[in-house]
Amino acid sequence: MRQRPPRRGPSGNLPSELSAFVGRGGELAGLDRLLESSRLVTVTGVGGVGKSRLALAAARTAAEGAQERYCDGVWLAALSSVRDPALLEFTLAEALGLTDHTTRPPRTVLAGHLAERRLLLVLDGFEQLVEETAELVRELLLGSPGLRVLAAGRRPLGVEGESVLPLAPLEPPHALELLTARASAADPAFAVTAANRPALTELCARLDGIPLALELAAGRLRALSPEQVLARLEDRFALLTGGARGALPRHRALRTAIGWSHELCTAEERLLWARLSVFAGLFDLEAAEYVCAGPDLPVDRVVDLVGELLAQSLLTREDPPAGVRYRMLETVRVYGAGWLESLGDAGRLRRRHRDWYVGLATWCELDWFSPRQAEVAALAEAELANLRLALECCLDEPGEPHLGQYLAGTLWFYWAGCGRLTEGRHWLDRTLECGPVEEEYEGSRLKALWVLGYVAALQGDSVASLGALHECRAGAERTGNRVAAAYAVHRLGCLALVSDDMVRAGELLGTALERYRETGELNSNVLMCQVELAMALAFQGDLAGAVALCEEVRDICEERGERWTKAYALYVLAYAALDAGDTAGARRLLTECVGVNHTFRDLVGLVLAVELLALVTVAEGAAAEAAVLQGAAEPMWEGVGLRLFGSGYFNAPRLMCRERAGELLGPERYAAYAAEGRQLTPAALVLRAEAGGERGAGTRKPAAPRRGRRAGTSL
Repeated sequence: MRQRPPRRGPSGNLPSELSAFVGRGGELAGLDRLLESSRLVTVTGVGGVGKSRLALAAARTAAEGAQERYCDGVWLAALSSVRDPALLEFTLAEALGLTDHTTRPPRTVLAGHLAERRLLLVLDGFEQLVEETAELVRELLLGSPGLRVLAAGRRPLGVEGESVLPLAPLEPPHALELLTARASAADPAFAVTAANRPALTELCARLDGIPLALELAAGRLRALSPEQVLARLEDRFALLTGGARGALPRHRALRTAIGWSHELCTAEERLLWARLSVFAGLFDLEAAEYVCAGPDLPVDRVVDLVGELLAQSLLTREDPPAGVRYRMLETVRVYGAGWLESLGDAGRLRRRHRDWYVGLATWCELDWFSPRQAEVAALAEAELANLRLALECCLDEPGEPHLGQYLAGTLWFYWAGCGRLTEGRHWLDRTLECGPVEEEYEGSRLKALWVLGYVAALQGDSVASLGALHECRAGAERTGNRVAAAYAVHRLGCLALVSDDMVRAGELLGTALERYRETGELNSNVLMCQVELAMALAFQGDLAGAVALCEEVRDICEERGERWTKAYALYVLAYAALDAGDTAGARRLLTECVGVNHTFRDLVGLVLAVELLALVTVAEGAAAEAAVLQGAAEPMWEGVGLRLFGSGYFNAPRLMCRERAGELLGPERYAAYAAEGRQLTPAALVLRAEAGGERGAGTRKPAAPRRGRRAGTSL
């Protein structure tokens, strides 16, 4: 019996709750009601009042209890570190886990992805880009009937139909509850007593019930009594208000609390606070030590000072896949940035930050060709906000465009290997717009050019690819840069491969391999060149030559721990195994290939492997399962690019699978199974591939495909 189409379960990217949510039950219920009736709800309020916490709490409730309404998940896009409007769409696409290899604008990709989905998108911290965010939200809501947006910021977006929930500070009982909870977390011995309750109550009132101010004060209760904290806070208020008593404006209460926390920090803690403000989003201890240490702040003191800032709630700790990271709340960061500017040290610290991330990218590129490849991918993902900031710094600093070209080129492994082609194209174009650089830095420009040629080829933009690669080749020959020349020839061969010119592809890729060997170059790019040459041979019928090349690549990859290029070698080996009638061997190779491609978000490799796996499946006699896999591949093609999509050679498995499975199932049953496959998430697809072809209805086993033909009837 045919299975029901699998239901896509709730998904999303909401972070886990790190501390208890205190005192907002009524506001949370009100926000839930607004989300019932409005497609755009914005929580507004002063800095530190708890907008983000409330929005995230509502989002978690929605994710847990509204599977019908948000069957495509609840997704958070943190915008506070985004300053460049051009990066707004990239950030949203990143938050939604979108991978797109085409030249389509990110906004078009977003609109297409959301058009038929039912999900909740949470936008946090949009104040610095309110107009651009409002325009994008308006466009997305108009084109996506199933989309709802929950925003959190200091002001409304001003979009028609928006419902606004102004968030007030905590009422006195809840303010005391929050202060007590956070103080107890910092010091388990802390307790509210009859003796200290009046001082704690007054402290909550003086801080106007603003959660961030209360949390900062709670951190001080480890070392000071409530009466001492209140006395010091009273002194701070008097300083700011000329001795006038009474209620203070809320923004001044927060400014006072942060400034008072700043004054209570030691000189070293204040200095580290200011210097840490140059980071965007998450950062690790090693980065903090390099960027922030100096003669006035010894490197061995940074770890202790980070611990102190954590204890005072000035930093928070997170544990992403890349390892322990720290984050500074935006309000706290802005205060520190102002202090850094007043010290006259902001420019130097920004350059140190840039230098660290240029070095990090260099290390990642080298370590990509190692067993730590997956760790490198996770690290680049975790550091994306800081890498963007470093690229901006390279472009802003006069006379240093070569650093931007170097950094954008060095990140080729992330752009091409981890599904970031569109953003990579953005940065490569921007850095190369700066024009030629001094001759001593020509190598950086040549690298950016061949990486641009590579990225554009994978996007299907042959005109831009040819222009960049010919410029790179000419510049390399003029300056005697043999390595850059080899890369230019290699990527011209890659462009010929995806353009179906197999003879020229074979000639160029073979020449590139010879040049790589002459220069001693060996890395993932070189091995990929060998795999691409194997593809050109296989598509021309020389499967024995293709197998020999890919077996060598597989052996080297296993020796070095390289997985990304190995997956492409496995694809070619599976192609040859299927041609030889070894469907079991082809399935084994492709199952591993699919898993690796999914790990690295390599959409090109994933869709090719899934379609070849579908052809293997129909050859095994499971036409229904083959149709499911083929259906799962169809949505991926939207993000791959028209040029590759139109390749007769790369598309042969898809067309043959559709023809053979369609003959065995009939048009209606094939369409139904393919529709089932289109509902699979990438993660569910990988699990399905690993489970094998047992789900589909068995059919007779068709003859193995013949080799040496383009997309018509057989391989």
